[in-house]
Amino acid sequence: METLEEAELCFPQLLNTSCKKPTGPHSDTVLIKVLMSSVSLLTVVLNLLVIISISHFRQLHTPTNLLLLSLAVSDLLVGLFAMPFQILLTEPCWLLGDLVCVLYFVLAFVTLYASIVNMVLISVDRYVAICDPLHYPTKITRRRVQICVLLCWISCVFYSFLILLDNLKQPGRYNSCYGECVVNVIGAVDLVFGFIIPISSIIILYMRVFVVAVSQARSMRSHIAAVKLQRSVTVTVKKSELKAARTLGVVVAVFLMCYCPYYCVSLSGYDIKMASSTNTFMNFLVLLNSCLNPVIYVFFYSWFRKSVKIIVTLEILQPHSCQTNVL
Repeated sequence: METLEEAELCFPQLLNTSCKKPTGPHSDTVLIKVLMSSVSLLTVVLNLLVIISISHFRQLHTPTNLLLLSLAVSDLLVGLFAMPFQILLTEPCWLLGDLVCVLYFVLAFVTLYASIVNMVLISVDRYVAICDPLHYPTKITRRRVQICVLLCWISCVFYSFLILLDNLKQPGRYNSCYGECVVNVIGAVDLVFGFIIPISSIIILYMRVFVVAVSQARSMRSHIAAVKLQRSVTVTVKKSELKAARTLGVVVAVFLMCYCPYYCVSLSGYDIKMASSTNTFMNFLVLLNSCLNPVIYVFFYSWFRKSVKIIVTLEILQPHSCQTNVL
């Protein structure tokens, strides 16, 4: 009997101070691991293709694409580090120690916040491009974008260390037993700076962009009313309106779908605990956004499809391939 009880502990040698392994069928855990592993691999591959495309082809070295590159880097790190460690958190016991546990969350928070801030920067870029196109070349320069990207990453690192400072000072202080990986975050602060402010900025900017785009489209229709090809042009304009509305709707809807469940819980403060099915599902949704970002922001561009074709067919290895026309 004593042997069976010790077998149920994460660290049998620690007896009463060790966490107990939950008993029961593990089919659901296996399914979660397979799903998260697939999403992790897909996230790495998609974002790696984005990084190679924008970095290699000279035609893609624009301020806007530099923001997409920064977004792809943050999402790549999510797929490379955050997702695999999240899979480890589905295990009944955490065996890597308290310090590794805290460092994992620091890395996860840095990459996730960088992804969110990059989305906001992309929203600002598109806002200026649509609402103030004449001054766009002077306002949005490569130098300014590089500074913004650098500040983005520095602020995300600083913020992540700040909200996890107590956990870094004393790793494992919130664990109730050995074999647990628990960190404490001030839910209200994270809710405001990690969700409300970014999503509000994105929604406001994109709604303004959509209003201006529709207004410009209607203005164009009024100017071509006397043209013989009015019918075909009108159809084209209507299609562009619908495409703009669909794209903006997908951006906001996917972000809300991925982040709302997680931050709704943080309204009352939360603990991120290992082996919790609820937290596992919410964390999976948040991480899934990093897989969907390259689809939303890049797959809608024809240049990416051309770049992927060149990369997959190994034409990228040919001399002067960086000068290939992909636009």
